[in-house]
Amino acid sequence: MNYELKDDNGRGAQDRPCVRNSRFTIHYSPFTIHHSLFTIILLVTRSRLAGSLVTALSIATAVGGHGAENVVRYEASHESMGTVFTVAVYGRDRTFLSEVVEEVFEEVDRLDEQMSNYKPESELSAINREAASHPVVVEPGLFRLLEISVRRSEETDGAFDITVGPLMKSWGFFRGRGRLPTRAEISQVLKRVGYQHLKLDAERRTIRFDEEGVEIDLGGIAKGYAVDRAVEILRSNGITSALVSSGMSSIYALGSPPGEHGWKITVRAPCDAHKAGDVLHLQNYSLSTSGSYEKFLKIGGKNYCHIMDPHTGWPVENMLSTVVLAPTGTDTDGRSAGFFVMGVKRSREYLSVHPNLAVVFYLPSGAPPEYKRVMLRSDSYSIPADSIVEIDR
Repeated sequence: MNYELKDDNGRGAQDRPCVRNSRFTIHYSPFTIHHSLFTIILLVTRSRLAGSLVTALSIATAVGGHGAENVVRYEASHESMGTVFTVAVYGRDRTFLSEVVEEVFEEVDRLDEQMSNYKPESELSAINREAASHPVVVEPGLFRLLEISVRRSEETDGAFDITVGPLMKSWGFFRGRGRLPTRAEISQVLKRVGYQHLKLDAERRTIRFDEEGVEIDLGGIAKGYAVDRAVEILRSNGITSALVSSGMSSIYALGSPPGEHGWKITVRAPCDAHKAGDVLHLQNYSLSTSGSYEKFLKIGGKNYCHIMDPHTGWPVENMLSTVVLAPTGTDTDGRSAGFFVMGVKRSREYLSVHPNLAVVFYLPSGAPPEYKRVMLRSDSYSIPADSIVEIDR
């Protein structure tokens, strides 16, 4: 029997990869905008340009301690990787900013074409088809991301694992309607799940699978990687103030808005999208979240979230959401799901030997909307001198 996938408003989720309620509210003082995943407030008119949602403002303001100058705030949103990427930048030339943001979106689309397991023509899909029969040569950037992913799996003892694709299909989270698999089916699927099946050869830059039916799914880390690539493009073009968001997954705060102390970001409470869980100020830092409210399967009055425990083959229970803070999107994106699976105790052990990470757990506590908040950080913790990481309660 099939069951309908839902988001936290009870809407069908299988045909809509993006959930309407946002995880973040990003305050672009004194303006705000709204789109389907992040809530960013903007008191101006929107327009459509080249398929992207674009807004630009001319603001007379002091920047970086200099005199009052005309500063343009340019913003655009673009659908890619099954979500909505948004970039907001400050500078002095609207045309130049728009060209740089367009370059960012072109790179995000290139990564989507390369790393999507939904697109049969992608490089990742070719790997999934061929790597069980012979070693496959991998493009350098993708190979590096695969190496990082396997390292994350080793560090977390498989709590984060890019081979969960067969499990996602078994539960109906990959296309189509949700379903409750039998325990026998899960047992069979688990034979094809596990990062140990991935054999990387760094010298030849190849990958092979040691088991038929293994599939890679980069959905847990690719968006954070794309955010990092976006930031590299912005920096290479001399942009020092920008906010990049990849839908519900990850954001990076480059510099600060003019006259502001970092980018102010409100993370939603896990059981109420209209209430704040945490309010943060970030500069030159990344944040990622994973939440049980994003997409779930409801059966017999019970919700099964889309985040799988690769060891058991079942959705994670007793966790509402996690927020991870680290210097890059690649650092935060994969770890948010890993910490979600590991829980507080195992994550504390992880943080004792892995430096410069902070994580906030939102745990069930009584009946919704009640929850318990636990914050941990690495035993060895410091941030770069040009970064701001502040949490207001």
